[in-house]
Amino acid sequence: MTKRMQWIYAWLLLTPAMVMLFAFTHFPAITTIISSFFSTPRGRRPAKFVGLRNYEELMADPTFWKVLVNNLWYAMATIPASIGISLLMAIWVNDKLKGRSLVRMSFFAPTVLPLIAVANIWLFFYTPGFGLIDQIRMGVFGLPENSWLGQQETVLICMMVVTIWKEAGFFMIFYLAALQAIPPSYKEAADIEGASRWTFFWKITWPLLMPTTLFVSINAVINSFRLVDHIFTMTGGGPDNASSLLLFYIYEVAFKYWQTSYAATLTVVMLAILSIIAIGQFFFMDRRVHYR
Repeated sequence: MTKRMQWIYAWLLLTPAMVMLFAFTHFPAITTIISSFFSTPRGRRPAKFVGLRNYEELMADPTFWKVLVNNLWYAMATIPASIGISLLMAIWVNDKLKGRSLVRMSFFAPTVLPLIAVANIWLFFYTPGFGLIDQIRMGVFGLPENSWLGQQETVLICMMVVTIWKEAGFFMIFYLAALQAIPPSYKEAADIEGASRWTFFWKITWPLLMPTTLFVSINAVINSFRLVDHIFTMTGGGPDNASSLLLFYIYEVAFKYWQTSYAATLTVVMLAILSIIAIGQFFFMDRRVHYR
């Protein structure tokens, strides 16, 4: 086979994937950006070019700012907690312990559960009076029942707990694979030199886990901005938008209020935020990898 035929054959293999990628990723992104500069078509009234009006409306929208602040708090709590817990779980199950396979399976189990099933499980935990948490509080400590999902002070924290419980096991798999890829000779050399477990972790293990941490952290950021199922099932965004996050607000604007152009504007802003965070993470982590 000539080099030209190899080139043609390679492009023929790539074309289906490229077409699907463009059709379901790039094309919707481009149309979303374009739609953000138009009004929402209604009935026989077509969409009209409105320039930056949708963005001006977004800047003056108090609900947008509230859900954005909610999402930032949600991200700042769930991202480090999920990563930290997953790393601890991976280190634990990587050691030699009895029932290691069972422990690994139990840690990973929440990941394979459907999102709606997870929401219903925790909805039972949080049910006032009859839920598992209130049963323990009232039966053991004699405390009164509490509406965990009905109070603005606690509802977002409850959603954070659900997310951490589900995501930590998923991230654990990546850390476990990275830990098992570290050559045993490194640990043997460290033991000969008299290095403590903490010194070995901080000087050897953690730097080698930095590429995995970069991958996990980017996924954690994306996950923190794409939660809809749990909110839809457990709280509906309430009370008073206290548990509403950015993507759920976009869903409401687009499919509940049918303001598709404004929803497109919100989507563009969310994509811009995610892009800035992801680029910042990449350069920060990349510098640390090269520095170490």
